[in-house]
Amino acid sequence: MGDTVRIGIIGTGFARTTQIPAFLACEGARVVAIASGHRENAARVAQTFNIPHVADDWRELVARDDLDLVSIVTPPATHMEMALAALDAGKAVLCEKPMAMNADETRRMVERAERTGAFALIDHELRFLNGRRRMRELVQSGEIGRVTHIKIFFRNATRARPDRPWNWWSDAKQGGGVLGAIGSHAVDSVRWLLGTEVEEVCCSLATHIKERRDAQTGAMRPVTSDDEALLLLRLAKTDLVEDATGLISLSVVEAGRQDHFTEIFGTRGALRIEERGELWRAEPSGDRWEMVPVEPTDLAPGLLDNGWSRGFTAFAREIVKALREGRRSVEGAATFADGHRVQLVLDAARRAHESGCWTSVNGS
Repeated sequence: MGDTVRIGIIGTGFARTTQIPAFLACEGARVVAIASGHRENAARVAQTFNIPHVADDWRELVARDDLDLVSIVTPPATHMEMALAALDAGKAVLCEKPMAMNADETRRMVERAERTGAFALIDHELRFLNGRRRMRELVQSGEIGRVTHIKIFFRNATRARPDRPWNWWSDAKQGGGVLGAIGSHAVDSVRWLLGTEVEEVCCSLATHIKERRDAQTGAMRPVTSDDEALLLLRLAKTDLVEDATGLISLSVVEAGRQDHFTEIFGTRGALRIEERGELWRAEPSGDRWEMVPVEPTDLAPGLLDNGWSRGFTAFAREIVKALREGRRSVEGAATFADGHRVQLVLDAARRAHESGCWTSVNGS
């Protein structure tokens, strides 16, 4: 690969707000093309960021011979088809989370990536926050002893207004819902931070706003996706994880200050990481958190200051560097195999919700 990594983007949502500005801040990266099912959206983004090529068919973008990386930033129902096509076209692939609709789809994606030997990653950008990396180092080194519990809490009110229009996020058939959107990050965090797997899960999903108005027709449409997800976890035993449990609480319809944190409790203390990577530690019998010094993660120009933006700023830089050097992986990044393991947990969580029972995370 040459000195410049040529990037094609499919999708105009998170790509516009985060991915494109972060890639453009990377040395040796150029966004060459953007595609959207609504050409006017792609054209608007292309004009904003001076992207030369626009398409309303993602297949046209994947077929281009002037692209090195295809970033898939679309609803989950489209991920498998797009990823398989991009891999078959010889492109490196970055796929948004959740990886796909179910583990049957993610398994096919893993198999295709392995067969082609391609660069294929999932966008779990929170792994690249300096604070989270430091947290993982402390856990893996045994700094807080054997892990007994992990707690992940995410709350905002982005979908609390009932007059917010219906879109794909309201549709379970397109992969909408907080379990996939945020739960995928939470499960990945459990696996990556602790170095273990989820063995069993109990889950309750809720849809608190049950109808939204279609912006095109004006008619009310049912919301079939979840806006709240509560999960209990039982974790596999390792040298550092024993009889450990997990709690994940996610909501996008709760009023009040937005909050997002992860806490890990061990036999010799506890760690807490906040939204932008602020890291805290507590002693075993302590009654307060003390800050752990961590260098803040960079933020690309023009991005909102949050964990996702700072994480992707760092992740984009590592992606571009790896491709320029001809590498097929990024150290510490979530692979397609990681995405598949996360999907197995999400599938088990949905089965647990339907049955009302603890459910094993089966599959390989």
